[in-house]
Amino acid sequence: MATMSKSQRTKPSPGSRRLVLLLIVFAFILLLSSVISTGKLGLPYQQTLIDYFATSPRGKRHHSLADKYLYWGSRIDCPGKNCETCAGLGHQESSLRCALEEALFLNRTFVMPSGMCINPIHNKKGILDRSDDKATEEGWVGSSCAMDSLYDIDLISEKIPVILDDSKTWHLVLSTSMKLGGRGIAHVYGVTRHRLTESHYSNLLIINRTASPLAWFVECKDRGNRSSVMLPYSFLPNMAAPILRNAAEKIKAQLGDYDAIHVRRGDKLKTRKDRFGVERIQFPHLDRDTRPEFILRRIEKKIPHGRTLFIGSNERTPGFFSPLAVRYKLAYSSNFSEVMDPIIKNNYQLFMVERLVMMGAKTFFKTFKEYETDLTLTDDPKKNKNWEIPVYTMEDERKESVS
Repeated sequence: MATMSKSQRTKPSPGSRRLVLLLIVFAFILLLSSVISTGKLGLPYQQTLIDYFATSPRGKRHHSLADKYLYWGSRIDCPGKNCETCAGLGHQESSLRCALEEALFLNRTFVMPSGMCINPIHNKKGILDRSDDKATEEGWVGSSCAMDSLYDIDLISEKIPVILDDSKTWHLVLSTSMKLGGRGIAHVYGVTRHRLTESHYSNLLIINRTASPLAWFVECKDRGNRSSVMLPYSFLPNMAAPILRNAAEKIKAQLGDYDAIHVRRGDKLKTRKDRFGVERIQFPHLDRDTRPEFILRRIEKKIPHGRTLFIGSNERTPGFFSPLAVRYKLAYSSNFSEVMDPIIKNNYQLFMVERLVMMGAKTFFKTFKEYETDLTLTDDPKKNKNWEIPVYTMEDERKESVS
């Protein structure tokens, strides 16, 4: 019987082992000196950071001595004139996306607020506790929520490094910046992101934008130019916290093959009277276009009869969408209480789950167009500064076009 002999390995000589060890030590010294020189930090503070980063828990992104930071404030759109108010989730996501874009552009770690304020207008339980015979105006408890209850910070960090402003890392970085004097932190206002790449700013440990009194999204003034947007609208929706993503996956699995519509009504239907007493609205066709009879007309060519239709909406009128049942099998988030009830603590979490479900539909109609390829329920633009006379019927529209 043939046998295979074990390969003989030559033992390294003592001299070669010493040479390898010397090379490793030399490489480590070069690496350490390079980090210290590029970081431009004093050695005692470097040692503090070395000790911290060396003992950081594994499994998450490791921050290094070369990291530099971008700080926009302790709350989205705050400090500044927006601190007294609290915008809805969509508005705050626009601001957060703008800040993340700048961090990505500057190759800096973004210091994210550890919490998000919740607008009470958008925090009614009635949207989740939907039934055909009653509606509730009861609100969720709390005026804010933890940022990591909405978003997966580690997942975001795979694209843009992020730390929370209540983290040990941030407190250590702040402490270090105070010891560095002029090399530690700069408070900037009215400075474009392109100027922030200049050497005067690029070598600073922290760039602080809290000097700006404006809402964060205003800093992205060229957002209308799609080619300049580094992060798509879908970025933050896909960064939902793991517990929310898991809930959405369970609902999608139960729905099977389905379509979806997002019907934005509620706050978008506010009207006001002009100086002549004429009622006006920012979205003149929205009330009409988001009523069941017009929704049926709008979606019939894209969504065949008999399909399962998942509806996400801020409309709280009981049974409002029931007429759609003549053609479709209707489903709402409230049909999945066994999935939602244990985890949903506010309406922002609810919408983030609904949004993931809607994004997973075979055919998805949004309320407003965001991209050219979007299917929408209305042709009204999402942003409209003009207040116009509302159009409630097709006859009203014909009269309007004639006049």
